[in-house]
Amino acid sequence: MKFATRAIHAGQEPDPATGAVMPPIYQTSTFTQAGLGEQKSFVYSRVDNPTRHALEECLASLENGTYALAFASAMAAESAVMGLLSAGDHIVACDDLYGDTYRIFERAQRRYQIETSYVSARSIADYEHALRPTTRMIWLETPTNPLLHLVDIQAVAQIAHHHKLLLVVDNTFASPYFQQPLSLGADIVIESTTKYLSGHSDVIGGAAVTNNEKLSRALKSQQILAGAVPGPFDAWLILRGIKTLALRMRQHEENARVVAEYLSTHPRVEQVYYPGLSSHPDHELAKRQMSGFGGMVSFQLKGGLADVERVVQRFKIFTLAVSLGGIESLVSHPSSMTHISMPSELREARGLRETLLRLSVGIEDCEDLLADLEQVLA
Repeated sequence: MKFATRAIHAGQEPDPATGAVMPPIYQTSTFTQAGLGEQKSFVYSRVDNPTRHALEECLASLENGTYALAFASAMAAESAVMGLLSAGDHIVACDDLYGDTYRIFERAQRRYQIETSYVSARSIADYEHALRPTTRMIWLETPTNPLLHLVDIQAVAQIAHHHKLLLVVDNTFASPYFQQPLSLGADIVIESTTKYLSGHSDVIGGAAVTNNEKLSRALKSQQILAGAVPGPFDAWLILRGIKTLALRMRQHEENARVVAEYLSTHPRVEQVYYPGLSSHPDHELAKRQMSGFGGMVSFQLKGGLADVERVVQRFKIFTLAVSLGGIESLVSHPSSMTHISMPSELREARGLRETLLRLSVGIEDCEDLLADLEQVLA
């Protein structure tokens, strides 16, 4: 089956008990057992739940994976993946990444003597040069947050597997509709199901997907013992959102491309970051690695922080808020929002200047989005 069909049907057969076309919400904490030693498929909802199970089957199918684990948030999924490591282990990560991922590396993992080295996202050679005898994992985002750099997943996968390392890819910006990291050599793919997968800014969730049975068992153990699982209603909301993922992603991309082209010629804009522009340094890689360019656009505004403040206060359709991937358009200011936990000098060094704005381009009428940008930049 094609992607759009699997998004509607994978893991979502009619309910065998009632024939309900939509999988029901199994809002229960525990399940009746047939007798002593006669364990049924479902025992306790922290361990497994039919609604969450349906979501996990669907996620595995969309990622071209075999095993999927749903979590209460993407950070819970990341924490479970970090739980695969031991004290003294080392991670190599791309240097442009989500602010809270940086924070978990620097604040949580270092407490357990797990260190992270950061390398330029685009420099494949740097990943290998950063390896140590204690390296156990390479961590990528692609496209990166918020500068939308791309990493050649296949090339880094060759390095990782040559050295018997795990390759983890955060696929949130692309979504499984536009990119399939497992098919490109990743061992684990992470999604914030809060974002494009649910698509309506009304639920928090995360997922880790793999084709490796041993890794899936280890992640399942982390999921059960830590207990950071989505409730049945959250799982159902994400499943409902996934049904329209293919339609929404096409519109997100169409709008984002038009917005990026508009911004790239505007006299008040210094630089635009969008892999769908031919001027983007990773445009050719994006064409090879992705089936589309996504709905995220970042840009540097000419001027200073005062100019940025004036712009964000004047938006009428774009909403100033963190997060991304919903049907509505959002604007965020990374240096004071998503990446505020990074030291200011480090943000500057990595290109996250005070004049950087990140747009999550929604699926509104594109003419209205352009009119909003025009009036705030006038």
